[in-house]
Amino acid sequence: MTDATEHMPLATSRSRSQVNAFVTLSENYYARQFKAIGDKRGFLFTWNWAAFLLGSIWYGIRSLWAYFLPFVALETIAVVQLARGLWGDLGAPILARLPGIEATLAQRYEQLADAKDNDPDRVEGFQNAIASLERAIEGIKADAAAANAQALTLVLSGLAALLVIKSIQAVLANTALQMRFAKWLSDQSLGHGLSLAKTALAAALTLITYVTCSLKFGFPEAVPALQGFPADQSIQASVADSIKAWITRASIQSEWFFDGLVFCIRSVLDTLETIFVETPWPVMCGFILLLTGLSAGLRAAIFTGAGLAYLGYLGFWDKSMQTLALLGTAACISVTLGIPLGIACARSSKLYAIVRPILDFMQTMPAFVYLIPIIAFFGTGKPAAVIATMIFGGSPVVRLTVLGLKGVPESVREAAMAYGASKRYLLWKVDIPLAMPSIMAGINQTILLSLAMVVIASLIGAKGLGEDVLEALQYASEGQGILAGLAILVCAMMLDRIIQGKRR
Repeated sequence: MTDATEHMPLATSRSRSQVNAFVTLSENYYARQFKAIGDKRGFLFTWNWAAFLLGSIWYGIRSLWAYFLPFVALETIAVVQLARGLWGDLGAPILARLPGIEATLAQRYEQLADAKDNDPDRVEGFQNAIASLERAIEGIKADAAAANAQALTLVLSGLAALLVIKSIQAVLANTALQMRFAKWLSDQSLGHGLSLAKTALAAALTLITYVTCSLKFGFPEAVPALQGFPADQSIQASVADSIKAWITRASIQSEWFFDGLVFCIRSVLDTLETIFVETPWPVMCGFILLLTGLSAGLRAAIFTGAGLAYLGYLGFWDKSMQTLALLGTAACISVTLGIPLGIACARSSKLYAIVRPILDFMQTMPAFVYLIPIIAFFGTGKPAAVIATMIFGGSPVVRLTVLGLKGVPESVREAAMAYGASKRYLLWKVDIPLAMPSIMAGINQTILLSLAMVVIASLIGAKGLGEDVLEALQYASEGQGILAGLAILVCAMMLDRIIQGKRR
């Protein structure tokens, strides 16, 4: 008991020194608050006057940036309401419509005077139009006056909202800082203490937000530059012309390379089209049903048979086979290139750091955007559609191959190396078999994403089911579009059952 009592002041002193190092200022206050919050189960109501007075700036000073950003946004809404109520001309946007209506009214008066001299039958019509315009002008003036009368309401609501927001900030401040302190105890690289740089940054961001938003919404005509980014259209035109010139020059200089690539793709595509389209349909049906049965079981084979019957009886057989040939070409090339690339990236972090942004670009760039350079380099037709499909669907097989290989337990690899396994044996007999579920999932995702490009690829000359969907969109043929879309769905589900069954 005596030993424990002797050590308590030492522990308290160490705790106070840690709090002092963290908060820099008012350490006694924060030490008491942190202890009370830590001892309390659940939320403890506390009040921080510094946070109440400084608002979001206090949170920035204390490195609580996750709180700083939403509080700045909320405070800005209240400040804008105050600025509009105190100094804004609320009726100005409404009165801005008056010049146009007044110009029309003056024109109608001139037409009325001319009609009285030359065409009396139209006098009444012009008089009615003038009366209507005058009523509209009076209504606009009344609306502007009513808007200006709401200034006090805006001021009161803005002030009330600001007080509520600041009260919330004051209540949350100590709890948020205590949570930050708990994290700082285990990781003292986190931002803490007070510094002039953080204070200046938080104050500058807050004031800039307040001022610019108040000027934009409260005084729209005061600073025209705030109504839209002051862009120079000539810069866009010059950059676009430069890109176009570069693409033209590159396509001419590299014509031999792209022609060779198109030849290789067309060779594979023609071979698959011959197999899928020219082979008698009973043979293809039997082969697909057998493959499905062996891979996914009898139930999946029955479903596949129903899907094949749908494709055949509704006249989609040839186009479905063309779609599968296009898809097969893109998927084969993507898998053939993607798996070795994924293996290399899993073995080299530097290579994956280079490849990963390219994969991000392939997945995030809209398909319609990269169709433009594809057409410039490859023209239109099926080879260009294969390239577009590969770009869109080739990323998952690389990513999931890397994920699967990095997920192989190190203990298994170390045991294999302890028994004298070579690098080649380790790759083919340990790493790839253990990573195979992830690799198969990548192949499955690549094939299904490639199938999702069927309709977009039809825009640049690819045949198949996507062409029917595109025609249905152009001519508003709902029935044809739905039937062709269901045919694409059937193809996707059949492929998914086959591949998923194999993966299981």
